[in-house]
Formats: sequence, structure tokens, C-alpha cells
Amino acid sequence: MDKYKKVSYQEYLNRDYRVSHAPLFPEMDFYNSIRMGDVKKVRKLCSEPLHLKEGLGELSEDKLRNMKYHFVVTCGVVARICIEGGMMLSESYGMSDFYIQQADHASSVEEVSELHDEMCIAYAKRMREIAGEQIYSKPVTKCIDYIYDHFDERVKMRDLCEVIGLSEAYLSRLFKKETGLPVSRYILLKKIDTAKNMLRYSDYPIMHISNSLAFPSQSYFTRVFTNETGMTPGKFRDM
Repeated sequence: MDKYKKVSYQEYLNRDYRVSHAPLFPEMDFYNSIRMGDVKKVRKLCSEPLHLKEGLGELSEDKLRNMKYHFVVTCGVVARICIEGGMMLSESYGMSDFYIQQADHASSVEEVSELHDEMCIAYAKRMREIAGEQIYSKPVTKCIDYIYDHFDERVKMRDLCEVIGLSEAYLSRLFKKETGLPVSRYILLKKIDTAKNMLRYSDYPIMHISNSLAFPSQSYFTRVFTNETGMTPGKFRDM
């Protein structure tokens, strides 16, 4: 039986993300929120202390050292994802070095856990600043929230109009004015960004990534992915 048969995008986000001897943070949604500068969501996802989370691998028999190792892993991933999101390499790794040095001096697992949250929120705040602290109107914000909540569906303009309660013509103009993109183009680019992360950080077959993001077919997904990135999904994963 195909072990990926019933995998959906939401299941992908909610899965336990484990890597032998070095598990990363359980949800890629968390990393995406940092990259997008969604400080409010990052705070919410940090509500459960790191040292109380289930699924952390044992990298050391010493509990404090184990937490520090996990902190370094998370810090490294966050630093790289923020660089991909537009942060200067020197700044991102400078922040990473600073927080790793702070963790090195920590004397308890609780202190490392608190530093983890502080680090993630600091990166999210900086990413928000880099994005120019773009503040969208309430209708556009609701559109974006709906799009992210329905990545596993084919969201159409009429769906958004029903949710927002505005005419298609008005909402289309407003969305493009504030984001710089038509709704359909915005959705496509965000799905391509998500597909990149799924190719990087999971072993899901390309067909299932395509299905989980509601592309009409794998061939269509491959074509648009290649058009946007200059390489096929398979080549992107290999690199």
C-alpha cells in the first residue's frame, strides 16, 4: 500500500517532523510564519515551551546539553529560511551567532526554552521590518488568511468574494493595489513557495505534493514550477 496515499497539505503541516538524531521543529508552518514576519502567529506557536514538547530526539544524555543541541539546530534552520526570505546573510548569521552564544551560557533547560522563543520572535519581527511592515486592509488580510487556510483547495475569486462580502471587481482591484499581484498570481506564487519547502524538508513524492496543493495534475504542477524556478521539482529537490 502507498504510504503517502492519503497525505494532504494540512496533514503535512501538522505532522511530527523527525530526522534521525536531529529532529527539526515539528511544523514547517512555524518556519513559514517566521519567514513571513507573522509575529502574532509565531507567539502563538511558541505558547508551548520547547522543553515540554514531545518528539525531541535524544542528542545527548545530559538534558541541558540536549536542549542546547536542539536550539542550535532550530537556530540554523531559522537563519537559512530568513536568508531565503530576504534577510542579509551577514545579519541572519550574526543574529544566529548571538543567540547560540547566549544558549551556550544558559544554565537550565527552561532558560534555553525561553531563549528559543525570544530568538524566533526576534527573527519574525526583523522579517516583518524587512517586508516594510506592509499593513493590508481588513478585506485583503481576510483574503490572505483564507488562502493560507485553504491551500489544499482550488481557491477561486468567487470564494473570496463570498467570504469577504465584496464584489469581484472591487476586491480584485483592491487586492492587486495592496499586494501588487492579481489574486490568481498571488496564490500560485505562494503555493510554489510552499512546494519548495515540501521538496526541501520532506520525502513526499512530487505527485503527492502536487495533489496536496490542489494542482489539477502533476504535469501542470511540473510545468508551472519549472516556469517559476527554472528547474523541474525533481531537479530542485536534488539540488
